[in-house]
Amino acid sequence: MPAPKSARQPLRQEVVDGIKTHILSNRLRPGDPLPTETALCEALGASRSSVREAIRILTALDIVEVRHGHGTYVGRLSLSALVESLTFRGLLSPDDDFQVMSDLIEVRELFERGMAERLVASLAGDQVDRLQGYVDVMRDAEAGEGHGFVDADRSFHALLVAPLGNDLIGQLSAAFWDVYVIVAPHLDVFTHEHEASTIANHQRIVDALRAGDAGEFAAALSDHYAPVRHRIAEARARQ
Repeated sequence: MPAPKSARQPLRQEVVDGIKTHILSNRLRPGDPLPTETALCEALGASRSSVREAIRILTALDIVEVRHGHGTYVGRLSLSALVESLTFRGLLSPDDDFQVMSDLIEVRELFERGMAERLVASLAGDQVDRLQGYVDVMRDAEAGEGHGFVDADRSFHALLVAPLGNDLIGQLSAAFWDVYVIVAPHLDVFTHEHEASTIANHQRIVDALRAGDAGEFAAALSDHYAPVRHRIAEARARQ
């Protein structure tokens, strides 16, 4: 008779923790190889099936990557699991759509506006030029002379936080944008009429960076996100 699930759970978690401990204690980096399945079984005192189950769990979390025919490696350690969870939550029900979007906007603004002085001091001239290039792409797309409005908007905000040198902020920013892009079309909130104000506020952000004005930079970010939050609130009220 198979053991009840509650009896199996501790062993599985013990193997998962053992593999994570091996990665940490050996200071392995993304892309570094892990021991073979046989070696993990011996080192952890676990069965082959327990090790395989633990590998599946860690693979879903992007902590481990299985390259078929080559072996098992440390994963990218990205936030893909967080993105998938937030996306599913947003798509699960219309009301959750709006809550997820509100949360994302609040966190993104918190990152960018809260780091205003550091960002203004850190962004170099060539990076500001690249930001201006993304604004130009957005302007061309809005005028019907090009494509890639959303991609340019995303690249703009990714570059905006890049000088912080904080991998966690970079990953979270990218993760939140992934969810934003997936969930937004289901809201039926954003139209072409809003693109002009989005472009104008992005231009203000660039101009503030060129002027080295942290106060104006923070104000431009607030003015950029305030209408978005307002539109989400309106759509939620209508629904």
